[in-house]
Amino acid sequence: MKKFLFTVTLCVALVSVSTAQDPNFSQFFASPLTLNPALTGKFNGVYRIAGNYRNQWPTINNAFVTKTASIDFGIMKNRLADIDQFGIGIMGFTDRAGDGVLTSNYFGLSLAYHKGLDENGYHQIGAGFQGTYMSKRLDLTKVTFEDQLTPYGFTGITSESFSKQQISLGYFDLNAGVLYNGSTNGYNNFYLGASMYHINRPKETFQKGNFLLNARTTLQAGGKIPVGPYNYLHFSANYSMQAKAHNTMVGGAFALNVNGDEENPTTIYFGGWYRFDDAVIPYIGLEFGEFHIGASYDVNTSSLKPASNVKGGSEISLIYIRKPVDPNAKKLNCPKF
Repeated sequence: MKKFLFTVTLCVALVSVSTAQDPNFSQFFASPLTLNPALTGKFNGVYRIAGNYRNQWPTINNAFVTKTASIDFGIMKNRLADIDQFGIGIMGFTDRAGDGVLTSNYFGLSLAYHKGLDENGYHQIGAGFQGTYMSKRLDLTKVTFEDQLTPYGFTGITSESFSKQQISLGYFDLNAGVLYNGSTNGYNNFYLGASMYHINRPKETFQKGNFLLNARTTLQAGGKIPVGPYNYLHFSANYSMQAKAHNTMVGGAFALNVNGDEENPTTIYFGGWYRFDDAVIPYIGLEFGEFHIGASYDVNTSSLKPASNVKGGSEISLIYIRKPVDPNAKKLNCPKF
């Protein structure tokens, strides 16, 4: 019964205009182009491919299934100083809510420039912009209405004239961000970033009205500290605010180098994050060669525990960074978590 009531509430929220937060990942650090446009091109390598998959509240008819894929790379490298980087990226994003009742698709293009502040490139500041086209479709054929419920069950017939329609909308969105990262010796690293999404506040409604999408502001910070000759301790925090919704996450992971190779390590990550008033998120990762794979699981701790059966959501991530053939190619001091 609790699951049924939650499903009904979810469907009502989808059909109505909502001011809830945008879809987001627990492994926010593994989805750079959805976290901050200023992270575009901020990595060591020729190009970077990132993919993420999240299934939230799977016990409630796949309430939210979110996927994203992106590729970014540096351009004009021969015309820039070794401590500078000009990045460009392409991102695709899809989110299915309410078992497909509401489908949101995004396609974005990002540009970012990173400027070295010292001769070693230990300190950099960057700024990025992202233009996104968003398309949403509301499939009311998958919605169960109140007048379908009878003493004998669901009739499958509704008096709502629009119950067999698919409603869609689309708009252009503008996002931007800034990022600072630094190091004291080339081994440790720390960063601080801020981004804002929906700067132009596009109109978003399936009904008559003039609802403007609320801007979302996100702050990120983190770093890594060497532990012994090959291992690292990573830590990070992420805070976002959209209208009256707030999302705060803190945590970290220990990186254990299992092959003792500093240049081409095989590393296992153990750690976790905590989303305030919502979930504990254990994390495990594996890095080898040019690949980094991560897996996490949200253990729900909020008031939704009875409906979700404590199963907040599973998430996997994959990052592939193509390493340069030239061993003398320039290297950037980049944040990792």
